[in-house]
Amino acid sequence: MAKITRKPVSRKAAVPKKKAKPVAAKPKSSAKKPLKATRPWTPAEVREVFSRFRKANPEPKGELEHVNPFTLLVAVVLSAQATDAGVNKATRALFEVADTPQKMLDLGEERLREYIKTIGLYRTKAKNVIALSAKLLSEFGGQVPRTRAEIESLPGAGRKTANVVLNMAFGEHTMAVDTHVFRVGNRTGLAPGKTPLEVELGLEKVIPAEFMQHAHHWLILHGRYTCLARKPRCEVCLINDLCRWPEKTV
Repeated sequence: MAKITRKPVSRKAAVPKKKAKPVAAKPKSSAKKPLKATRPWTPAEVREVFSRFRKANPEPKGELEHVNPFTLLVAVVLSAQATDAGVNKATRALFEVADTPQKMLDLGEERLREYIKTIGLYRTKAKNVIALSAKLLSEFGGQVPRTRAEIESLPGAGRKTANVVLNMAFGEHTMAVDTHVFRVGNRTGLAPGKTPLEVELGLEKVIPAEFMQHAHHWLILHGRYTCLARKPRCEVCLINDLCRWPEKTV
């Protein structure tokens, strides 16, 4: 039988793969440059701002309705994450029946909830108001204490609550920083800070003592009605010529 020979199959030479063209590296986006620090306010400018506030509103009043230091304390505790108008609507009837710690305890948590149920977080707040009333009776003789540390020791009361009560009830030169004061302090450059405490201390440092009694009210009202969060009313602002905000519209 004839021997069959097979021709070796010729293998095609492997075609070298084309080298991928090097992709030019995209230039790294430069990091955002930090905002240029605003020019600090001079003492004369700060004095001018608060002189204007005083001239426009010599005796500013807080908008939380109350009849004594205890009802003021309760109103401020209830105002957390709520509007003053909403709190006033609920407390008008409440304070007619419970304007002392003892009367509040006698009212009881369940009945208290019925009075304040239109306010956000009313269940927790009712519990705190009953607890702080009990503590006022057991530790402070039924009176609102006159130091920040003692007020802060009460259930539901923090630093802002203490500052409001000390200022409005006892005439202390304290600076209560709510969302309005925090915004105004930062936006105007008057007392920039990352936390309410930083803004508070910054304002206390620059505001002359003669204005401190009413300073937090002027700043709250300015933030609530003029220096609004979304659409500040720069055109009617009393201090628009001094304000450091780079986006002001005048």
